[in-house]
Amino acid sequence: MATLKHGIRVKGPKKDKHKRTITIDDDLLAMLLAERDKHLRLVVGVPDGVAVNLSLIKLPEGALMFPNSLDDLVTPRPPNTVTKAFALLTRRLGFKIRFHDLRGTHETLLLDNGVPVHVVAERCGHDPAVLLRAYAKRTKAADSKAATVIGNISKAILGS
Repeated sequence: MATLKHGIRVKGPKKDKHKRTITIDDDLLAMLLAERDKHLRLVVGVPDGVAVNLSLIKLPEGALMFPNSLDDLVTPRPPNTVTKAFALLTRRLGFKIRFHDLRGTHETLLLDNGVPVHVVAERCGHDPAVLLRAYAKRTKAADSKAATVIGNISKAILGS
């Protein structure tokens, strides 16, 4: 998304090869489908809880999952709105993390939990070497896991 002199526009990646499809878990899928259902109900004025076949309802062309307002489903949010809301929420919760840090945190958590480097790199659009150099932060949990693994290997070799 880019801010222009005359508004905001949504743009894709610089190159087609930068487009990627990732798998999401069932809980995130359910949340996204519930958000879509909310939009469909708003379009026709059907309140929650009223049984209706939502497959017959069409969203406006260019409708966004998280628009600037529910009165206008095609206008994007100003980019700084999400960043400011995230900063407010993290301050309230006592976290010291910027919105910009989420990608690196995502990558580090995946690596710390045993997801192979090539899978994390593909998911996030990195070369594995770049991923390891820039985003694979060494954490205490990962270091402790490494100590446990090498300890178990040592015990197996030494037979103790």
